[in-house]
Amino acid sequence: MNRLSGKNADIAAHYEIVVVGSGYGGGIAASRMARAGRQVCVLERGRELQPGEYPNNPIDLIAHMQTDLPLAHVGSPSALVDLRYNPDINVVLGCGLGGTSLINSGASARPDPRVFQAPCWPAEIRAEAEFEHYYQLAEAMLKPVPYPEHAAPLAKLDALEKSAQTLGAPCYRIPVHTTFDALPGGVNHVGVPQQPCVGCGDCESGCNYGAKNTVLMNYLPDAAQHGAHIFSEIAVRSIARDGNGWKLNCRRLDGDAAGRAVEIRADIVILGAGSLGSTEILLRSAAGGLALSPALGTRFSGNGDMVGFSYNCDVEINSVGCGSAAPDPAHPPGPCVAGAVDARAGRPLDEGLMMECGGVPGAIGGWMPLILAGAAKLLGEDTDCGLRDALKEAARELQSKLGGPYVGAMRNTQTYITVAHDDSGGRMYLHDDRLRISWPGVGAQPHFARAAKFMRDATAALGGTFVANPTWNRLTNQQLLTGHPLGGCPMADDATRGAVDHRGQVYAGAQGTAVHDGLYVMDAAIIPRSLGVNPLLVICALAERAAAHLAAARGWPLRYEFL
Repeated sequence: MNRLSGKNADIAAHYEIVVVGSGYGGGIAASRMARAGRQVCVLERGRELQPGEYPNNPIDLIAHMQTDLPLAHVGSPSALVDLRYNPDINVVLGCGLGGTSLINSGASARPDPRVFQAPCWPAEIRAEAEFEHYYQLAEAMLKPVPYPEHAAPLAKLDALEKSAQTLGAPCYRIPVHTTFDALPGGVNHVGVPQQPCVGCGDCESGCNYGAKNTVLMNYLPDAAQHGAHIFSEIAVRSIARDGNGWKLNCRRLDGDAAGRAVEIRADIVILGAGSLGSTEILLRSAAGGLALSPALGTRFSGNGDMVGFSYNCDVEINSVGCGSAAPDPAHPPGPCVAGAVDARAGRPLDEGLMMECGGVPGAIGGWMPLILAGAAKLLGEDTDCGLRDALKEAARELQSKLGGPYVGAMRNTQTYITVAHDDSGGRMYLHDDRLRISWPGVGAQPHFARAAKFMRDATAALGGTFVANPTWNRLTNQQLLTGHPLGGCPMADDATRGAVDHRGQVYAGAQGTAVHDGLYVMDAAIIPRSLGVNPLLVICALAERAAAHLAAARGWPLRYEFL
């Protein structure tokens, strides 16, 4: 695959449209505006990594990590895995050309329609309720499909189905953005070479086989084919009014030019830097004098995310990714998320949840035998008992400690990802010019105890030891971890309640419905509440909708067909 990023020294001083960020929101905005015949520039903070360049061992992974702590930022600001530490909730982000799509599971699901009837949504969204047209536009590009029946059997799917029987909830193969079968001519619908999935299980550290349908494989090359200019390792700090247009204050992060300030001007700016990124840019812009809503930074949600483990079960599960080793074609880990237990139907909206079987990337697999063995002793709950069982568990644990994550206790460990609901009560703000998140007591909300019990009951069906997210305990004040940050620039009917309108256009003051001409947010930041499913499909649908509204308002024809 040819690289999409141009040389940063070639960035022009002015573009008609500048899109900030290149994940689901930014990638969609870039593709659709380029297809509308506009002059588009995409600016991405992270690096462009191609298949074969993602970390597959611990040393490489550490080099590809950055961590934002209260007192300091550790690691390169363009590193792939971006961990944001906060006392109440930690966030994992993808940083690279393609955004978080590079390191997420790619699981795709529609939310309960009741989600869009909540009063926090603008009236236009509540009236539409169904987004089938926009879902289908996104699916035509991202190609989600379930793990095929004809593919190699997955032990973790068998284990999940066994748990589902105990839980009394339906279990199914959830669609994922992965290419499982050979493509005609070896290229996808936008002409990008892709190979079939080999089942390595390393979706969440970056697909080195070119099988995962990240934004780098579709929307972004589509934008480039329609004339968009794409640049990586450019961090947008803030934006300001510049006559009838906009000025973007940027900083280069590449090579010898790292730290060099760059100013770019645009007629239209579309922020697609994600919940944290777009909010941070606008907060810094507000500090510089741009009139914005006081709701900016509010309604942050972790989408009710909860992680847990069925550790050292009585059945083989094989969910650790292969890392630098080749997978066994007959017994692969499979895609990170292959199945889901859906416990939403017949429950009040905010009590529903989905539990997915996940996996541990091979790059960190070697650390897990000691980590989970320790967590199980300190925080775990063994769901079966008896001397004979205890002896077997001890033997498997020793086997993993000595032999690694592909044998013994770790081979028999299921990883769970639950997505549910929270009260969307987090607040983002700037401290010492860095973004922080405040959400006192979030981990004590009842949603998370329900999710933990659900995973515990799933573990009991497998005879394992339940280990919740190790940071979710009394010693850490029930600290959470999410990979699905939402909100910060919430949409609402007016500026007193939200930062943008139903089209993603940014409100121009503290009250009323006046908006800034040519300033939009089209990403997870505009979602004002938890969704109860993996959010990527809703992010895509809202971005597709906002792009269509922008094009229609300016009389720009949009073409969706593939050439």
